[in-house]
Amino acid sequence: MSFQRYPLATVQKVSQFVRETLVLPPHEQPCRQVDGSPTVTDDTMLPDSLNALGDLFRAGDMPEDNLPAPNAEGRWFVSTMDPAEALSKLPGLWLQPGIRLASYLRQDNHGGIGVTVALPSLLSTIEQLETAIDKATQTGQPPSPMGILPSLMAGLDGDGSLSSFLSASIFIREVREFGRFGQYARWAHHRLVNAPPAKVAWQWRTKAPEDFSPKVVLRQDSEIVVEFYSCRIHKPIALFRHLDRYPPNSYTAHNQDQVIALPPGGPAST
Repeated sequence: MSFQRYPLATVQKVSQFVRETLVLPPHEQPCRQVDGSPTVTDDTMLPDSLNALGDLFRAGDMPEDNLPAPNAEGRWFVSTMDPAEALSKLPGLWLQPGIRLASYLRQDNHGGIGVTVALPSLLSTIEQLETAIDKATQTGQPPSPMGILPSLMAGLDGDGSLSSFLSASIFIREVREFGRFGQYARWAHHRLVNAPPAKVAWQWRTKAPEDFSPKVVLRQDSEIVVEFYSCRIHKPIALFRHLDRYPPNSYTAHNQDQVIALPPGGPAST
């Protein structure tokens, strides 16, 4: 069995690299209303980088209502951002040949959400990606294009190093957050920690961990286990334990995000 701890600063840097890459292109960022106020009703929940944006994607001719162009009316559209660019920041992890990542975005006056999928490059033409939007509009479900892999991470490969699995655990959480803001933000409200934040009378739901440092374990059965902790800093505030189990020769993990402690107050959710 192999075991490796990692400095918190290292994991934070990985998260920062990915997050700084997974940024909405200007024309896909939230527009503003005529009076200059954001369309999102609660702008305190928006990332700071979005606060000063203008009405970028509405310049020029207005698109027809039935086109899946960037909009703030709750209609899905295909992002021009390539999420795989973030993998260039992660040594030991890469996209499999012939596979592409594609993201769908949906925005309304409460914020935005995003769904990123992996699929064969031959099936990732704009026409095919937009066909999935038509079907999603009919079913009310997120777009699911033809040929989609069973999970986003099924399209990834790596060098098998322990650090590559830690990077994979950070990457999947960051890419799932791509396109989310406002009231739909989730992972953006988490901060990685190596100790419980002080000055909080934490109420433990489980036995308090003795070691909060990020770590990766290679078990005798070749399963890889990644463990790290975070604190959700937006209400509902909570401490989380993140435990990912990777089967042999796979970067597709069973992800578990467990609330382990709460401040005095109500329940928490991810």
